[in-house]
Amino acid sequence: MHKQNFTEAVEDILKKDSRYDRDSYYFVREGLDFTLKMLKKQTHTDPLHRHVSGQELLEGLRRYTLDQFGPMAKSVLDYWGVHQCADFGEIVFNLVEKNVLGKTEQDSREDFKGGFDFEDAFVKPYLPAPRAHRRPAHVRAAAHAEHGREQARSSGSHKLNSGSN
Repeated sequence: MHKQNFTEAVEDILKKDSRYDRDSYYFVREGLDFTLKMLKKQTHTDPLHRHVSGQELLEGLRRYTLDQFGPMAKSVLDYWGVHQCADFGEIVFNLVEKNVLGKTEQDSREDFKGGFDFEDAFVKPYLPAPRAHRRPAHVRAAAHAEHGREQARSSGSHKLNSGSN
């Protein structure tokens, strides 16, 4: 029996489990490479001889997702069917079951549950910062209208005064 390459493994997975888009598997693989490089920079160790924990992979995937997709990150992940960290874990363990990725006895799908909130990680960084001392639009509009009425009253009374002389 021959060892499956990555593409064959993904095709087999998709025949049995279609929850996630094909691209999500390639993205997780690329995200693992990104994470290994990130860890190498942080620890100055050879990434080929290092195991990546679920939490480390989640942090790497978070950073890689932001790097690749910016403000579109959550939309892309949603399109792929990836809505929470546990979905990344499912993808990883689908690849583990096909012997594409390895795991230790301590690794489990549970490692990916409760990681980070997708809204906090992929949406909030791109929201405009709240302005201090800024009134809501409807309050600003009402104040502007009142100012206009005051201007009209004051200019009208000025005309009456100057016209009566």
